[in-house]
Amino acid sequence: MNPTKDPSKLRSQRWFAPDDLRSFGHRSRLKGMGFDDQDFRDKPIIGVLNTWSEMNTCHSHFQERVKEVKRGVLQAGGFPVEIPVMSLGEMLMKPTTMLYRNLLAMETEEVLRCHPIDAAVLLGGCDKTVPAMLMGAISADIPSVFLPAGPMLNAYWRDNTLGSGTDAWKYWAERCAGNLCEEQWQEIENCIARSAGTCMTMGTASTMACIAEALGFTLPGASSIPAVVSEHSRLAVASGRLAVESAWTNRKPSSLLTQGSFINAMITQLTIGGSTNAIVHIIAMAGRAGIRITLEDFDTWSRKVPILANIRPSGKFLMEDFHRAGGLRSLWTQLTDLLDLSGRQINGKTLGDSLDQARIIHQDVIRLRSNPIVEHAGTCVLKGNLSPNGCVIKSSATDGQLLEHRGPAVVFENYPDLKKRIHDPELDVTPDSVLVLKDAGPSGAPGFPEWGMLPIPEKLLKQGVRDMVRISDARMSGTSYGTCVLHVSPESRLGGPLAWVKTGDVIELNVPARRITLLISDEELQARKKDWVPPREHASRGYTWLYTKHVTQADRGCDFDFLEGGDYGKEPDIF
Repeated sequence: MNPTKDPSKLRSQRWFAPDDLRSFGHRSRLKGMGFDDQDFRDKPIIGVLNTWSEMNTCHSHFQERVKEVKRGVLQAGGFPVEIPVMSLGEMLMKPTTMLYRNLLAMETEEVLRCHPIDAAVLLGGCDKTVPAMLMGAISADIPSVFLPAGPMLNAYWRDNTLGSGTDAWKYWAERCAGNLCEEQWQEIENCIARSAGTCMTMGTASTMACIAEALGFTLPGASSIPAVVSEHSRLAVASGRLAVESAWTNRKPSSLLTQGSFINAMITQLTIGGSTNAIVHIIAMAGRAGIRITLEDFDTWSRKVPILANIRPSGKFLMEDFHRAGGLRSLWTQLTDLLDLSGRQINGKTLGDSLDQARIIHQDVIRLRSNPIVEHAGTCVLKGNLSPNGCVIKSSATDGQLLEHRGPAVVFENYPDLKKRIHDPELDVTPDSVLVLKDAGPSGAPGFPEWGMLPIPEKLLKQGVRDMVRISDARMSGTSYGTCVLHVSPESRLGGPLAWVKTGDVIELNVPARRITLLISDEELQARKKDWVPPREHASRGYTWLYTKHVTQADRGCDFDFLEGGDYGKEPDIF
């Protein structure tokens, strides 16, 4: 027998190998489903965790991909079992899928732990499914291959190339300004989502796919393959084969992930001009691996890492173009002095190994180090009396005109207040105003929704204004853009200084100096703190209650406080 393929070492043998009554029940019930010993005895059992749902637009092709993953598992001599898990569809779930990221993470962890699974293929892609499934896999510490959903194909309207999300915001502003008629808007609606898959801009979904590859959970090159091309089908089959191999070799997340792995993830997020949401997710995933990553780490690397991916919203092109230009591996060839090339991958090789055949095909889509989109600091971490624990801004997604700005606050106490007043013609607002939204953080809203790209008041849009300084304790979509200060921590609902801001207060933003300051005295701040009354709680029962009681703040990754660290890979002791 090949010692690397010793069935007695498989985790699933605890369920099926013993000659006892409990194992008799396990085997006989599988046989009742039509399987026999040739299907599952002495073979790795591969869990195929499927986040498909008819309410998840990004994953509409997963029914076919599951079949292809299973084909790969069978080719490699494994036994595939499909297990549906919660589907987090970014477009249709309210108030936000972020409310449920930790729920899917818990489900993934427990599904892997409680079943006779030797390795898993995780099918995800829509924004929060990626970090959720990886967080769960890290905590369960079972070999796992991640299969990204892949981006949509490029979309076109008349003679314009459209990127989902980014161009929706752009053209909506033009419609509100009176520059786009209803018929044109309808045409855009009908063509901006061209195929199955995630947003084809460098939104959160594509950012997290790149980070999954940087952490070593995918096959090389997987992060940018479009959802509906034959190459993606072949990726699914190959992922199934790889899962069987990883079961025999027992390549657990704990054997892959190091401090260097997460440095690679941070560098990747920065160089692709990635979503600010990734900061929260990377911190959370690192926490599950027992590795400490802070906002300061991101800011340190932001001063060194250039943006080389010319992808919207920070650049010009889309994910299909990025893939054709060489994808993430080709970009990494420009950063070998910064990356930890020894980082282990689920295929048994290193990140450095994956660069051997990589080359840049299109040097405008993927820039050379000598010709970056932005030399450094595409994502910045700010601190000050308005955000003692830090907040973030994606400076590369602005035109740079407002990165040093001082102006009076126009305050909205919560999202309903914003919706009610933002387009009121009588709103006292000018282009120099600073729009402030409260009660939109992890415990606010609740769930930390993507409300951070506050809309420009219609009366200013009609005057030609397309950007303003906007500050909130919310997130924003990775497809969004503008001078938006996000993730203010501590959040206002918990009594962070944002809660005490009043309309008319002057706020100073200084991104080069990494400062954000509420220009009132410390004495006045303390007086307002004393008078502050906490908002009413959102829920008294159920998951929302659990979430608001136990979610950590943005600077700590918004994981549940009872899931950080812990007993990784602890097995059920019931046999």
